[in-house]
Amino acid sequence: MAGGSPSGASLVDRTLDVLGAFDDQHRRLRLADVASRSGLTPPTALRIVRRLVDGGALERRDDATYVVGRRLWDLGLLAPVQTGLREVAAPFLQDLQAVTRATVHLAERDSDRALYLDRLSGVASVPVVSRAGSRLPLHATGVGKVLLAHAPSDVQARILAEPTRITAYTVTSPRLLAQQLDRVRREGFATTREEMTLGACSVAVPVHGPQSRVIAALGLVVASLGRERPQLVAALTVAAAGISRAWAGADVQE
Repeated sequence: MAGGSPSGASLVDRTLDVLGAFDDQHRRLRLADVASRSGLTPPTALRIVRRLVDGGALERRDDATYVVGRRLWDLGLLAPVQTGLREVAAPFLQDLQAVTRATVHLAERDSDRALYLDRLSGVASVPVVSRAGSRLPLHATGVGKVLLAHAPSDVQARILAEPTRITAYTVTSPRLLAQQLDRVRREGFATTREEMTLGACSVAVPVHGPQSRVIAALGLVVASLGRERPQLVAALTVAAAGISRAWAGADVQE
């Protein structure tokens, strides 16, 4: 291209770098932050950001920060996982929330994080940091521990090598975390107690796909896990089995 502009392939790569600068912990970025996190020079970042703003992929706020635009959200909803598993699971999530009155989560593993496909808020006032589309650590969430327990060995090795502390109750001992993952595989459910957020506990079970492969995790967030835990596990197990059966019979497969 004339004037030293990046080639088509290079422009795509740099545009993806700009979009990749945004994540759960960086939802609002100034131009300097976009440039720094994307590894681009400020002039290059500015050119790409302006194009993305013009196209609706990014939005510029009054305080000169940039956020992900509605166009990207609309495109994200077209992803197969959104139009497939999320839709298949929706009635089961609604029934589960009605029975337990707790916050319900559906998540899948996205590399080393738990990607939340859907969330239904509970009626109780329990602090919850997740939202649909957010990514949280595998080792500190109920759904994440289920997904981590059934993840490939290289993923488990990376997480167990250095689990990060999020609250005072986050399990950061590799030995203890490995023991918990073994128990998840044996017992079929995972629990956390204030490991991700103070005042919130969780319990989760796997959702199985073809050949009994774990394709997602279904979880509940409650204020405490006491004598109600067996009932919560039972409700989750029934709902997860329903999702698995519905997914197996759905037209949209992986």
